[in-house]
Amino acid sequence: MRILMVGDIFGRAGRKYFCALTKDLRREKNIDVVVVNGENVAHGKSLTEATFNEILSGGADIVTTGNHIWDRKDIDELLDREPFLIRPANFPENSPGKGYCIYPYRAKNIGVINLIGRTYMQPVDCPFIRAEEILKEIENDCDIILIDFHAEATSEKAALGYFLDGRVAAVVGTHTHVQTADERILPNGTAFITDLGMTGVIDSAIGVNFEQVVEKFVTCRPVRFEPAEGPCAYCAAIIDIDDNTNMPVSIERIQIRE
Repeated sequence: MRILMVGDIFGRAGRKYFCALTKDLRREKNIDVVVVNGENVAHGKSLTEATFNEILSGGADIVTTGNHIWDRKDIDELLDREPFLIRPANFPENSPGKGYCIYPYRAKNIGVINLIGRTYMQPVDCPFIRAEEILKEIENDCDIILIDFHAEATSEKAALGYFLDGRVAAVVGTHTHVQTADERILPNGTAFITDLGMTGVIDSAIGVNFEQVVEKFVTCRPVRFEPAEGPCAYCAAIIDIDDNTNMPVSIERIQIRE
């Protein structure tokens, strides 16, 4: 099985580029399942029903999110309704939606868990403990388990990767919007990359117009950010899973530029 995990899609430009490339990429690379981080798809903040449906139509099967998930007031109903749209599992238990899903594909059940980091982020429950709890709930129901860890600190991402090494098929980082060149199979068999990167405008400050970000740093005053427009990069990783062991044999980092 081949799984494509796509980094944070940012704004309209990122959505259009994702939709333009993904179906051809699925065919050319023999991709079976596509997991996408969609927390920035709607003007850089969260999702709307329209933008969610757009990326589903463009080739996404499972959509994960992160710290911007609550930025749209109508997101609660969408999270509760859509089985393959998930939010970080270590948000408070009374949060709308769910932190993991089980996606059936042919003879396999693929579990996808979404977690958020605590270092330099908002206070949330421990992602390590929550991962343990979820694994106990779903490991007997899943053939393959994937983790999207939406976190700031590279050390926290590496720690979770090694914490879960050999127990899940992949731990991939999202959130920083900068693709890292450290993709590898960890000692006990888990595929890992610190950050998938961003699917969005190349000439931007992680998706936002440079001018507005510079103004904020120079003036130290609030500035309304707008998504940049222009040529994009498509950042992702392809994980090859052995059908007998349900563990990865390779992870390939990809970055496609307009």
